[in-house]
Amino acid sequence: MSGGVPRRASRIRHLSGRLRPLLLGPRPEAVPALVGRACALVGLLDVAAGVFPRFRHSRMHALAEVLPGAFGPFAAALSLSAGVLLLLLAHGLRRGKRRAWRAAVVLLPAGAAAQFAYRHSVIGVLISVWLLVTLLRHRDQFTALPDPRSRWRALANLVLMGAGSLALGLVIVSAHPGTLLGDPSLADRISHVLYGMAGFEGPVDYHGSTSWTVAFSLGALGWITAVSTIYLAFRPEHPAARLTEDDESRLRALLARHGGRDSLGHFALRRDKAVVFSPSGKAAVTYRVVSGVMLASGDPIGDVEAWPGAIERFMDEAKAHSWTPAVMGCSETGAEVWTRETGLDALELGDEAVVDVPDFSLAGRAMRNVRQMVKRIERAGYETRVRRVRDLGDTELERVRRAAEDWRGTDTERGFSMALGRVGDPADGDCLIATAHKSDAEPGPYGDLKAVLHFVPWGTDGVSLDLMRRDRSADPGMNELLIVAALQAAPRLGIARVSLNFAMFRSALARGEKIGAGPVLRAWRGLLVFLSRWFQIESLYKFNAKFQPRWEPRFVVYRASADLPRLGIAAMQAEGFVNLALPLPRFLRRRTTAPRPCPHRLAESDIQAA
Repeated sequence: MSGGVPRRASRIRHLSGRLRPLLLGPRPEAVPALVGRACALVGLLDVAAGVFPRFRHSRMHALAEVLPGAFGPFAAALSLSAGVLLLLLAHGLRRGKRRAWRAAVVLLPAGAAAQFAYRHSVIGVLISVWLLVTLLRHRDQFTALPDPRSRWRALANLVLMGAGSLALGLVIVSAHPGTLLGDPSLADRISHVLYGMAGFEGPVDYHGSTSWTVAFSLGALGWITAVSTIYLAFRPEHPAARLTEDDESRLRALLARHGGRDSLGHFALRRDKAVVFSPSGKAAVTYRVVSGVMLASGDPIGDVEAWPGAIERFMDEAKAHSWTPAVMGCSETGAEVWTRETGLDALELGDEAVVDVPDFSLAGRAMRNVRQMVKRIERAGYETRVRRVRDLGDTELERVRRAAEDWRGTDTERGFSMALGRVGDPADGDCLIATAHKSDAEPGPYGDLKAVLHFVPWGTDGVSLDLMRRDRSADPGMNELLIVAALQAAPRLGIARVSLNFAMFRSALARGEKIGAGPVLRAWRGLLVFLSRWFQIESLYKFNAKFQPRWEPRFVVYRASADLPRLGIAAMQAEGFVNLALPLPRFLRRRTTAPRPCPHRLAESDIQAA
């Protein structure tokens, strides 16, 4: 009997939690999400009222259309316009955006007027009025600042809105079979939509006033597409934040004192990141905003005791803009601090391969394949050089920069959390460059240079691999050759540890191939192997494993499980695997001596060649 009381109390608490929104209304922080869903519903109702004749049928409809001054076609276009715009605003309202709130407050009365004037729906008007009152009552919940934006949004809007308007226009043209004259083909219907969006009469015709209704509706779609594109093209630009010179100097000072803690610390100096500092200035978090996700990478920079202050500033910034906070690739210590200070969750993402230089040797059976490959390449006439960036001359450094850019495996630069984004910057004199040369080969545009490895500092006694590039005509095995050369040269350069590539889901791949692995683990490994066709998950793991490293787990920190798909897409955008921007053709790109952003640590073609 004693166990019944706690269970009954639990049921009561659960029931009261379910009834609270009905009795007391939703919690204030839940209002934006509720309003966003309601806005999408109202938008769908307005679109349906403007498109489908049966949906807008009412007893008053026949009488209203013959009354003097009736504006049924105009109201249909207005209802359609308001519905489409409300659908576009729903996402911004869910995130509590102030500008979306202002636009919705203007559109809802217009949509309600159109609902009553054309469809004569009292329920539709009441829903719109209820949503308007809710927006006005909870206006203090819609204070989020705008996202970073650029002119590319206008081009993306033109393409996406144009395609959506064309599809919706085909529905409008085909939604009146009872008044349609003849049997127009699909080509005729598409032509009619395109002509109608531009304000001209198309080849499709109808009985009665339907022609006017369709014409005004198509014109409204064209108007929405044109006006929204023009607005996005000419609105004041709010560019993404960049690392200023002062920010960079402060980060370098923190790295000089605490840079040995995290192998990804130096990558915080990417200049396409923004930064927030703790109130004391002893710690910082760098980040980039991608598709509304505020992505930090690695651990916070600086004193561990000051990390909570920097994390709090990071979360405040995310809340101010209604961004989704997330961290990619933090260490176990970093994940513990993030989850403790913010209440976020952590998930193991993979493992970083770290080689301890004093323990590295090419001897032994485990290193036989690497040893044989290195000896074969050396017999082919290749030689290696490992130097600090400061020790290279300007001419050679420029040749290395151009080679690294031209040997990139893809048109899109890849890398974010484990990539610096530049090679040979004067401020990065401590970076390490390993190069492979073949003097007896035919001279190319880069002389005898055949492959390049770039490492960034990891404290005072370590380096972390940044990128690998090689001439596609060079013999396979350049990566193994240069990694071994860097490890063998490390003692004379004062380097005791070398961080190699990051292997996603390494533990799942390793456990899934062992004898006795269960069906779930084997299925998970099979999926990862399948995805490796595009993302090189398995190949990176096998490449790293050649050097017998120790594995350091890395984690992703996120707010809720529902955010993981969005976070995954944003991470792939940041890393360069998904590119939603439209790049200029190669022949229009201006070559500069400045390094390009976002090189990936290891290009796919390098992995495949290895």
